[in-house]
Amino acid sequence: MDAMLILKGTMIKKSQQRRRTSPCNYKERLFILDTRSLSYLERRPGKKPILKGCIQLSNIRCAEIVCSSIPIPCTNKYPFQVFHDNLHLYIFAPDNYCRQRWVRALKEEIRLNNLVVKYHPNFWMYGRWQCCHQTEKLAAGCKEYSPEPNGTKVLPEVPESKNTDRLVRTGSPDNEGEGLVVALQDYTPQGHSDLPLKADQEYTMIDSSHPEWWIIQDNMGLFIPSWYNKDVTRLQAEELLMTEGREGGFMVRDSRHAGFYTVSVFTKANPRVKHYQIKVIVAGGEQRFYLAEKHLFNNIPQVITYHKLNAAGLITRLRSRSYFLPGNADRWEVDPEELVLGEELGSGQFGMVLEARWREKRVAVKMVKEEAMSEDEFIEEAQVLTKLSHCKLVKLYGVCSQRNPPCLVLELMENGCLSDYLRARKGQLSPATMLVMCLDVSEAMAYLESLKIIHRDLAARNCLVSKNNEVKVSDFGMARYVPDDLYTCSMGSKFSIKWSAPEVIKYSKFSSKSDIWSFGVLMWEVFSEGRMPYEHNTNTEVVEALATGLRLPRPRLAPDALYLLMEGCWRQKPGDRPSFAVLLHELASV
Repeated sequence: MDAMLILKGTMIKKSQQRRRTSPCNYKERLFILDTRSLSYLERRPGKKPILKGCIQLSNIRCAEIVCSSIPIPCTNKYPFQVFHDNLHLYIFAPDNYCRQRWVRALKEEIRLNNLVVKYHPNFWMYGRWQCCHQTEKLAAGCKEYSPEPNGTKVLPEVPESKNTDRLVRTGSPDNEGEGLVVALQDYTPQGHSDLPLKADQEYTMIDSSHPEWWIIQDNMGLFIPSWYNKDVTRLQAEELLMTEGREGGFMVRDSRHAGFYTVSVFTKANPRVKHYQIKVIVAGGEQRFYLAEKHLFNNIPQVITYHKLNAAGLITRLRSRSYFLPGNADRWEVDPEELVLGEELGSGQFGMVLEARWREKRVAVKMVKEEAMSEDEFIEEAQVLTKLSHCKLVKLYGVCSQRNPPCLVLELMENGCLSDYLRARKGQLSPATMLVMCLDVSEAMAYLESLKIIHRDLAARNCLVSKNNEVKVSDFGMARYVPDDLYTCSMGSKFSIKWSAPEVIKYSKFSSKSDIWSFGVLMWEVFSEGRMPYEHNTNTEVVEALATGLRLPRPRLAPDALYLLMEGCWRQKPGDRPSFAVLLHELASV
């Protein structure tokens, strides 16, 4: 009888270090669990995966999550373990739901095996068990092992949320027994409203809506955030973040000065770790907290939440320590075997776009060029797209994260990018048709403005044209949610000078008003039939010309009323430029 497939997915495997001299490394592998074995394979682009290891289920004696406060030096942050043949296999899942699903499935399949009585809940590292400090790798476990699949208790993954207004809310679960969580480690309160936690003790969840803190029952308290590492030194932080090597990877740790905290953050630009002390001032009789620039907040979680959205004086924006799609990830995941790739539709600085078929539908597949963009940045674009729904935005169907590199599955726009479309039809489009194109883009941008999302790379090349000649905005790799309508990017960030507002060029400050400037340039592109703005000038010459008040001339096909709207988009002061809502109304009146 053939083995039946149970689970299949891409995760990260830690080397098993069978010998003391074996190197420690982390490698992405395709894991397959069936009714006979757990196997893992190495993916090869365009080739059949190679089998790298296979464990017979009959040899597995323990499958359980790993509880550790030690920062994890790979992109997946949710470890579990498989003990077999006197070896410990550590596997790192992309999220908590994935980890629980694999552990439950493994426990179900091995329940009749000769299981361990006790297991080690923490890692074997540095020649000893981190849980009980025994120095023999095969030493008996220190915690009772539960063979039941529902015996796995872990704190659920904290959902991403934009809500930073409320840190504490009282309440109780709807039903008795619901919302039970288990502390993974002891926690000493850091403030008067914090709750002391005891490892392995059960608590009742009251509110998990905030991205950094949970509220649990027992005189109302807050749970320790995932980014806080109390006992990590400056040198340890640098080593861990450099090893992980992910742009914006960060941790908050105790400062050398008692009572203060430090944010350590890694940047790939001249690879280094920069340390910022969280500063405290008294304003209005209350303590306020801030980092590099004086954006004041009531508490440290609010500081971290803000700088995840905005670098604002830091060397780079803080990135969450895991990047996965919000909500139901299964809804967005595309099986690579369902994708049939076709011919290349186009390519750019960061990636290429292929035509494909997916579930009997023609789609576009956007793939990242190796080394052009990090996987985190790519997934960020997908995260933005999952939150958007508008007829003038290119639609996201799903993300194929099991490919290497991953790809986005998008709505196919048969007529390609707007700039190429305009050039190919030079002399064939009427001013009325061009005005409708500008209206299409302004509708999309007014929608983004209403959600407090800035695009930061608006241009004709980043808009696509459907077979019905409808224009839609695309390419959200640089888009940001900005609650205060101001995004200050880190030094060295790239942007297109000829589409950029003066405040972007001079201070790297983006807002909906800098998008308005770019939209004015896009209108100029449309009515110039795809010409390059400032086509005979270098970037330096453009910067000098803008500083003296010079602007792009009126295109021959643009009526005077429309050129006045372009000039309104190019006013020197951001506050003097219209909003997209106002501009959309004025365009409809031209």
